[in-house]
Amino acid sequence: MRVLVTGASGFVGGAVARRLLLDATTSVRAVVRREAAALPAGAQRAHVADLSGATEWSQAVADVDVVVHAAARVHIMSDTAADPLTESRRVNVEGTLNLARQAALAGARRFIFLSSIKVNGERTMPGRPFTADDVPAPVDPYGQSKHEAEVALRRLSEETGMEVVIIRPVLVYGSGVKGNFKSMMRLLETGLPLPLGAIPNQRSLVALDNLVDLLAVCLRHPGAANQTFLVSDGEDLSTTALLRRMSAAMGVTARLFPVPVSLLAAAARLAGKADVAQRLFGSLQVDITRTRSLLDWSPPHALDESLRKAASARNNP
Repeated sequence: MRVLVTGASGFVGGAVARRLLLDATTSVRAVVRREAAALPAGAQRAHVADLSGATEWSQAVADVDVVVHAAARVHIMSDTAADPLTESRRVNVEGTLNLARQAALAGARRFIFLSSIKVNGERTMPGRPFTADDVPAPVDPYGQSKHEAEVALRRLSEETGMEVVIIRPVLVYGSGVKGNFKSMMRLLETGLPLPLGAIPNQRSLVALDNLVDLLAVCLRHPGAANQTFLVSDGEDLSTTALLRRMSAAMGVTARLFPVPVSLLAAAARLAGKADVAQRLFGSLQVDITRTRSLLDWSPPHALDESLRKAASARNNP
């Protein structure tokens, strides 16, 4: 099988490429935007300078069976673009559809799109996890652009017959993780007391290795065709429980003391950090029943094992 992986120098795309190269029956053409970007040994390099509706993909998609599209304009906390939605659409909608259309014309049989749980929304109510059948309710430009890309890809699939697989991961963590997850590990390393000892929320996470395993299954599984899948580790945690288990994985002590969430949330709002409060105190759970049943798949890597792997790599550049 010949697979094109976009975003192959990134956190998820690089891990996908490395995993697929372990299979002697699979060849990997890895797309990068920087010509000097490092790639896993054995991957064929394809350089694309930009991801937009005008990008030329004919050489990259030639003779490819499956495309795994992991490249994107990602969620940005402090977006400095004059019009974040327009810029997100340029990359995540127009760029994705352009790639998919050219892949279909070149004869690719399947297109796997790495979307986001943000298509479903930003939070869940107790006992009501997100499912793949929920009416989409994206809030920010990133989530909205991912939703629009999903709609366009389904339409293209109907027109061309190319199978489309959509995967909406929750927060991904693992070796090389950055952003809020890495910041949380650094905060725990300081040993500072944190007022997060009584957060009663529930959040789903997915280890990078579990996400990559699911993507690998979706390359060939007939049940994946034209489906949308949510993915997680299958174990949900409160912020407090996550901090405790993360600290155990790191070999440090979590110094947490209880403060009512109402007080913490009020302080965050006054500081202009309501979005941070939502991620720390709100719930976001997903139901992966469909993923399990249609693909006969379960997350192969346990949460604590995956936290230890992330912790062991936390000081790597």
